[in-house]
Amino acid sequence: MDVVMPQLGETVREGTISLWHKKVGDSVRTDEPLFEVETDKVTMDIPAPAVGVLAQILVPVGGRVEVGARIAVIWAEVADKAAAAATPAASTVVATAIEAITSASTVRLPNPHVRLSPVVRKLLAEHAIDDLSAITGSGSEGRITRDDVLAYIERRRARASPADTVVQMSRIRKLTAEHMVRSVATSPHVLQAVEVDFSAVDRLRADTAERWRAAAGFTLSYLPFVARAVCRAIPEFPHVNASVRGEALVVRHRINLGIAVDLGREGLVVPVVKDAARKTVGELAGAIHRLAARARTGELAPDDLTEGTYTLSNSGAFGTLITAPIIVQPQVAILSTDGVRKRAVVIEGPAGDAIEIRPVGVLAQCFDHRAFDGAYSAAFLRRVQEILERGDFASELEPATQQGAP
Repeated sequence: MDVVMPQLGETVREGTISLWHKKVGDSVRTDEPLFEVETDKVTMDIPAPAVGVLAQILVPVGGRVEVGARIAVIWAEVADKAAAAATPAASTVVATAIEAITSASTVRLPNPHVRLSPVVRKLLAEHAIDDLSAITGSGSEGRITRDDVLAYIERRRARASPADTVVQMSRIRKLTAEHMVRSVATSPHVLQAVEVDFSAVDRLRADTAERWRAAAGFTLSYLPFVARAVCRAIPEFPHVNASVRGEALVVRHRINLGIAVDLGREGLVVPVVKDAARKTVGELAGAIHRLAARARTGELAPDDLTEGTYTLSNSGAFGTLITAPIIVQPQVAILSTDGVRKRAVVIEGPAGDAIEIRPVGVLAQCFDHRAFDGAYSAAFLRRVQEILERGDFASELEPATQQGAP
């Protein structure tokens, strides 16, 4: 059977083969890592789709390939001698080509058997690096990656010179930047923001804090409450959950929330909570926590990055005041949840105005002005604000141990 390049994200069109875990003639098992691929979203291992023998490798390490293209062939029946006899020449040619590529980029190392990709070996040779003990591998099973070598080169340069440090962008960082530039060029971004009194949410968090942490193993933050409020408000304002296609607006009936996850210097990824509107606050908290954890350990599956319809960016963890996030294409809106701080607030009541200390945070939405106007966006934000300030989520705070997969 053919092995094809999988869809690794809604806007991803191609990827680069960075490592083959198997060589031609090796046996493979279903769901066993077959090859590693790098895209603008993530670097991940792709499993074998069937049991059998790897008969052909059609794309070598370093090759760029479009989604859906053939990259390898697996003989599903090992005992099929007729099939084996039919294409021995092709297998031999491909195996020889792979061997030639690897040997051509080999660099002398203390341990010549260490597993390195041809790209890494070539980089090591170009910079005369023959001692790997100072380079910490961040890849699968501690494997040294191209970014690890580039980081080591920059550290070595910094030690040798007091001049400015030039930091090379990683592949994910560069492609994230390309997506940001393309998004700004595509969508006329407009920013609107509202202040939200999180008093009701704070009371719920305080009342359930010990029980929640004991059951879930992590703190219940503001983000799943915001996510739930967004899911409740979208049916009243469906055009925020859409994408632009030519001169038409495609309104999505499923609400799939993208959650922007910071990977530090590497960039960011946006895994997706599918059918978020069907989940409670507790279920959303569990799903968001699991996706963020998998993103930071490089364990996201290709399906985790697809089908997003609206995105949340959680800058509030860093105490930000207000953030203008960039839309994740082809979506038409993105919401930033900024820091919640105690503020003096004027409260209007029957007896007159009073000043109270309340936890207040800003929700800032950037939207594509092609899709809808400011009044529509403002009304949506006001509805999200009302839902959060009303705080009727008490029945939705199930222990996280009962939550399902995202």
